[in-house]
Amino acid sequence: MQRSPSPPGVVFGTGAYLIWGMFPAFFGLLAFASATEIVAHRILWTLVVALIALAVAGRLREMLAIDARTWRLAAAASAAIAINWGTYVYGVNSGHVVECALGYFINPLVTVAFGVVLFRERLTRAQWVALGFGGLAVIVLTVDYGRPPLIALVLACSFATYGLVKKVIRLDALRGIAAEGVVAFPFALAFVIVLMSTGRSEFATTPAHTGLMLATGPVTLLPLLLFAVAAQRVPLSTMGILQYLTPALQMAWGVVIMHEPMPPSRWMGFALIWAGLAIFTADALRRTRRARRDAASAAPVEEVTAP
Repeated sequence: MQRSPSPPGVVFGTGAYLIWGMFPAFFGLLAFASATEIVAHRILWTLVVALIALAVAGRLREMLAIDARTWRLAAAASAAIAINWGTYVYGVNSGHVVECALGYFINPLVTVAFGVVLFRERLTRAQWVALGFGGLAVIVLTVDYGRPPLIALVLACSFATYGLVKKVIRLDALRGIAAEGVVAFPFALAFVIVLMSTGRSEFATTPAHTGLMLATGPVTLLPLLLFAVAAQRVPLSTMGILQYLTPALQMAWGVVIMHEPMPPSRWMGFALIWAGLAIFTADALRRTRRARRDAASAAPVEEVTAP
């Protein structure tokens, strides 16, 4: 029997970014609880689901092989993603979905800036121009909001930090998520116990609240696993374009569904961000195509000799 072909990697990548793009709809349902309680439960139930997945795959013993350095990196990643999750939930449930979307729009530019500051990376002229547009956009949006866009900046910086750690940690996606959860588990569990013992927890007040809190585990893990599969099958240039699907959907949710205000000055700030991202993406695609051509031209040509 002929096996049916597996779905292309772009399907998995699109699925991951679509789910992330719909997060405002899901986390908006959790507005009955504080951002800190939601994050604590998200840590707990994501860990539970990840450990179950490892157990089903027969890989649970692999957690015992993680060395001390990797655990320290997992702790750093866990702290960064906890800040990111808490800020995002707060932003969604306080009516700042558009600002949350802004954070993920500027995240690639923040990652490039981190490379310059932390690793002394040299940028192309196009990348410097893209960063300039991003910096100008932040200034415009600061004037528009009457304050710096702190939610967006914290989201972008925390996720860029998380990405930097994930680049050097020697764990696959599933074990990495589990390790991050193990590190954060004692703190999350202690916080939940304190809330429940003082009567301030929303977890068990109704079956709907309990179910929604439990759902944070699979809802968090599923797009991460889809992303991990896509990252192995899809070129980085394609993934770089797909990633803009998430903030675009989040922004649409904030403007169309939540009716958040978008005065002309705010549109101007977003337009500057999009211009910077367009330059950044075009430059990345151009350099990727050039690298492929150089690799193809440098490949040795085998001589064919007559038998």
